Amino acid sequence: MLEKFRQQWLLRLGMTLTNSGLLDTKLVPDVGYRRSKKHSGFQGSGAYSYCVSKKMNYFGYKLIAICTLEGLPLLYGLVPANTDERKAAEALLDELSGFSLFADKGFLGTDWQYEICQRTSNQIWTPKRKNQRKQQSDVFEHWINGLQLRIEGLFNEIRNFGKNLERLLAKTIIALCAHIVAKMTNHLLMYILRSQFGIDVLSFFKTPNLIHIKRIMPTPCTR
Repeated sequence: MLEKFRQQWLLRLGMTLTNSGLLDTKLVPDVGYRRSKKHSGFQGSGAYSYCVSKKMNYFGYKLIAICTLEGLPLLYGLVPANTDERKAAEALLDELSGFSLFADKGFLGTDWQYEICQRTSNQIWTPKRKNQRKQQSDVFEHWINGLQLRIEGLFNEIRNFGKNLERLLAKTIIALCAHIVAKMTNHLLMYILRSQFGIDVLSFFKTPNLIHIKRIMPTPCTR
């Protein structure tokens, strides 16, 4: 139900009319790395992996997302942590057509990018490694790296809003998915409240009978 709300909001905001976006992944640890997974709700679903940027081993998933250039998620999904980023992206890319998507070096691969372009009409742009024969201009490389900061900002906001994305402590895969859907929907709702009503939401928190919105209202002008 929440995801349907989110999709309708994106439609009304005109975000589905864009043809450019950002593509990236975020680690989602679940059960402690050394804890037994045999009796866990994630057995057969999550997987072990290593995060290079954080230099850590973890068990869980990768959250993969395609966002607008403004940092609003259009499509997202969960895959086992050991899934290759390019393979993880394919299910999302099949839902789009004619997009120019900017990603990091995890989505490098001339043959793979060509195959995606032929099959889905989506074009993947990434920075080049220094040892690659064909290079791009420094200006273009700097521009792509700057775009990546936007999706990193999205993941940072989703991680820190409410329960930390990396410490959700869900007991089942269904509960984990529900948490992530709620986080994505909250993120879009915050954008709508800020852009259309001038309300900056600090947090959503639940009591037995009411859902409260803690917020900062715009300060009226005074002489």
